[in-house]
Amino acid sequence: MSLVEIRNLTKSYTKGSSTITPLENVDLDINQGELVSLMGTSGTGKSTLLNLVAGIDRPDDGTIAVNGTEITSLSRGALTKWRSGNIGYIFQTHNLIPVLTAYENIELPLLLLPLNRRERSKRVEIALQAVDLVDRADHYPRQLSGGQEQRVGIGRAIVTDPTLVVADEPTGDLDSATSGQILDLLSRLNRELGTTLLMVTHDHEATEIASRKLLLRDGDIVTQTTSVLS
Repeated sequence: MSLVEIRNLTKSYTKGSSTITPLENVDLDINQGELVSLMGTSGTGKSTLLNLVAGIDRPDDGTIAVNGTEITSLSRGALTKWRSGNIGYIFQTHNLIPVLTAYENIELPLLLLPLNRRERSKRVEIALQAVDLVDRADHYPRQLSGGQEQRVGIGRAIVTDPTLVVADEPTGDLDSATSGQILDLLSRLNRELGTTLLMVTHDHEATEIASRKLLLRDGDIVTQTTSVLS
């Protein structure tokens, strides 16, 4: 069984008098340990698919199962609880809390889980080591570079040891050198920790770290290629 199983997924939006359907009858499987890139022009449904898989939005039709749980059938409360323990989300613009340190930003998702302070501390330390920010733990976002802020965001995404990490343009706000460092980090997390990752990107360099490359066009996945890195 695949880690993620998507069947006949359809999502539409109403804009004025028009109905826009970015996703229509999409089928997709993602296996444990894969690093999948998702490309496509603006408006093709990339972020929509990401948010549906992450349980942030709901489809109009179809099903999504993650690690055997059909999330499309969960109640709103159950979905929120499931998401806190199973999904790590890497944002393009970091979305860090400015009044919290790097340590505290990474710790945030753990506050939703039944963990004591010692357990939270251990997990945060492991995440800080994974993203090479142990020496920046007490720094606030304003004291960090853009690349370091994104590393904090990645640490926050992996600190719960989630079933799946989704990333929405993780290098979109970074210069080429810093982007390369973040891609190296994501590749290392996938390779060494076995993190399963679905990444939306416009960056062709980002797709080179993927074990599988998907292209969304006209509401459906039309191209799937396997990288030599797989």
